[in-house]
Amino acid sequence: MTAHEAAGAAASSLPEGYALRPMQPADLDEVYALETALFPEDAWPRHMFDEELAHPTRQYWALTREQEIVGYAGMMCIPPVADVQTIAVATGHEGKGLGSALLRALHEAARHARGTEILLEVRSDNHRAQQLYRRFGYEHIHTRPGYYGDGHDALIMRCELVPAGPPQRSADGRTIHGNR
Repeated sequence: MTAHEAAGAAASSLPEGYALRPMQPADLDEVYALETALFPEDAWPRHMFDEELAHPTRQYWALTREQEIVGYAGMMCIPPVADVQTIAVATGHEGKGLGSALLRALHEAARHARGTEILLEVRSDNHRAQQLYRRFGYEHIHTRPGYYGDGHDALIMRCELVPAGPPQRSADGRTIHGNR
């Protein structure tokens, strides 16, 4: 099973009508348009998406509804550490569990690539994203003051990745670490 297939298995939680697939070079104009709409202050330059998609340690996915890209996510994994490079969902599609599905796909792909932990950075004023990450077990481990161009801090968050399979249990039978 490839990393993309492993991540695709995580897509089973998508609402009806949505699909997750590996991002292709032909997707990048649409992805870049979404990037600049969602992150006008912090958008990546277009060439960065080309470089990321071509890099062997990176994996990217496009989230579609009726062939339109409504979200995307990407990660880097150099075992044992993976890093969420980007994750985004179009405004009209928020609140449907799509961010969770994308993050789940990143986790599955990172596990498949032998990642044991995954890091990310998030704007200090993006409370909705921070809540999502905390639900998945991320902990704030560092702050980069003034990291973003408008002066906002970046919060560095870390999550331990547990192997896929049943939850690990303590000696008394209580779940101590479920799969995310």
